[in-house]
Amino acid sequence: MTLPKPNRALNWRVSAAALVAIATLSGCATNHPRDPLEPFNRTVFKFNDAIDQAALKPVASAYKKVMPSFVQTGVNNFFGNLSDVWTGANNLMQGKGEQGMSDWTRVALNSTFGIGGLFDIASEAGLKKHNEDFGQTLGYWGVPSGPYLMLPLLGPSTVRDTSGLPVDMAANGWSYVDPTSTRTIGTALRVIDGRASILDASNLMEEAALDRYEFIRDGFLQRRQGQVFDGESSRKALKEANAEPSAKSISAAYADDASDTASPSAPAADAPAAPAVSSETPSK
Repeated sequence: MTLPKPNRALNWRVSAAALVAIATLSGCATNHPRDPLEPFNRTVFKFNDAIDQAALKPVASAYKKVMPSFVQTGVNNFFGNLSDVWTGANNLMQGKGEQGMSDWTRVALNSTFGIGGLFDIASEAGLKKHNEDFGQTLGYWGVPSGPYLMLPLLGPSTVRDTSGLPVDMAANGWSYVDPTSTRTIGTALRVIDGRASILDASNLMEEAALDRYEFIRDGFLQRRQGQVFDGESSRKALKEANAEPSAKSISAAYADDASDTASPSAPAADAPAAPAVSSETPSK
């Protein structure tokens, strides 16, 4: 149901105010203990941002403007269905049998009744979509995240998540599609669709953030922490960061919990997700 115009305007102003507040908080941070490689990371960030502004963002903007919304939804559903296979495997590796089987049931339903995953029948049937990767699995079993790391073209990560990337890539079913031309076109479409899905949020962030590098880094680390701990970040985040409770850390924990109950999180403009902490222990 479409909201009345006054409500949309109010929600936009509230969102803008929230982003400005977060940007102000993150702009005050210096010498971040999780970011000892900051000079290198900032250089890579500028490189990635230059490519995004010159090529990826304009293409994504055109894609969002020209492509019918149902086509965009179909593309997102198709690749989301492929990712559910690996998500289910990671949930099982984390000992979450019920969630893992739910993920694979989603794949079965969407691949058949959803016409190859173009339609998300499983969500309508009440099967929640999860997002898990090997970096989260390593974090679940206590592997420290290590320093924050900005990867060329791929974006925000950590040392732990970067070490898990080869496994994630090998488990990506699309990487085995032949011929190569089809695989390349599909990969490009997936990247463009992912960037298009967060255009509004990224535009707002660019206007609000005092220091976009810090804004993205802090938001990524807090969000990733929530993903590793399945939203149980307020208590474990403090333990892991070995810090006292703060308005920023607690609000981030609540934000992660809220996002888990909503729709699947949109991929970051920079692609792979990555973890966030230094002494994570499995959630029971």
